[in-house]
Amino acid sequence: MYFNRKPQRGYNVYIDADKDDLGTQMDVGLLVMEPGDVYLIEEPEKETAVLLFEGRVTLKWAEQTVEADRPDTFHREGYCLLCPRGIAIRIEAHAHSELFVQQTKNARDYEPVLYTPETVQVQHAGANGELMGAMRREIKTFFDYENAPFSNMVLGEVLNFPGRWSSYPPHHHPQPEVYFYRFDHPQGFGAGFSNGEIYKTEHNGMATIAHGFHSQVCAPGYAMCYAWGIRHLDGDPWKKTRIDDPEHSWLWKPDANEHIFQG
Repeated sequence: MYFNRKPQRGYNVYIDADKDDLGTQMDVGLLVMEPGDVYLIEEPEKETAVLLFEGRVTLKWAEQTVEADRPDTFHREGYCLLCPRGIAIRIEAHAHSELFVQQTKNARDYEPVLYTPETVQVQHAGANGELMGAMRREIKTFFDYENAPFSNMVLGEVLNFPGRWSSYPPHHHPQPEVYFYRFDHPQGFGAGFSNGEIYKTEHNGMATIAHGFHSQVCAPGYAMCYAWGIRHLDGDPWKKTRIDDPEHSWLWKPDANEHIFQG
């Protein structure tokens, strides 16, 4: 399922799991703040991840205070705070700021972790000329099962270069996922393929992926960055396992496109 919002100042609900989790088992929202705004998060049963998309904020939690600054999702890596249930998070904005919020139930207690631009894991995928560079992108992971096995979630970003593909070749995994889209220009757009559907992707749009193969592409001239969040299944956590669509598995061959230019 894909849907778009025109976010207003304050917390904008995209998924409220207590009403309908849309198959994701998570809550998802976008927090829009102006200078001087303060927002408090304290969930008694749910862990919380807060990812700074853009802006300048002060984050306070468990006697910790950090200033986080990011012009946008395209020119600097992000700050991502992961806290267990019952930990109060205070966010104060010092500029126009937009933050992605993802939550899910988790009975484990653990020490909060702040992932910073220096610690984000970056994979330069498709950078070796595969498919003539058509699927070159940067896959960024803040936390997953490897570095946060205590969490029931995974959160990262993908920088999708203009006119190129990501989440490609099409793949799937049993764990539910969300994609939250940002563009370097508000009129930017692309296309997503998931759940057997094709949809136009736009700034601040979100897709929920409960099943099926999925992939993305964005229009030439527009860069796209999307947050990708996964909820581990009980007894079956996501461990970077992707199942490629067998119909398109031949695309992994080193010479997959050479025949086009022969003769």
